[in-house]
Amino acid sequence: MTYKVRLTAEALKDLDRLYDFLVKRDLDAAERSLAAIERAFELLSYSPFSCRKALLQNSPRWREILIPFGHSGYVALFEIDDGRTVTVTAVRHQREEDYH
Repeated sequence: MTYKVRLTAEALKDLDRLYDFLVKRDLDAAERSLAAIERAFELLSYSPFSCRKALLQNSPRWREILIPFGHSGYVALFEIDDGRTVTVTAVRHQREEDYH
C-alpha cells in the first residue's frame, strides 16, 4: 500500500525556517538537510506505522519520525489520516523545544 504524504502550511513554514537557519551558515549543509528530510518522508509513503507513536497525542495514528542529520537531526510529527494519506504537521530540529 502506498500513502500520499501531505504537508500542512505549518510544516512547510517549519522547513523554510530550518533551511533559513542553516543556509546562513552553510549552503551545502542546508541542501543536504532538506534531502535527508525528503528521504524520511519517502519512508512515510510506504511504512508510516513503523515510526514511533507520538507520546503527547492520544491516538496511535499520530506518529513521529526521527530524521538523522549530522550529530543530531530532525523530528517530524505526522498523522496517518486513513489508508491512503499521511499528513506531516510539524518538523523540528531535535534540539528545539517540542511542537506547539
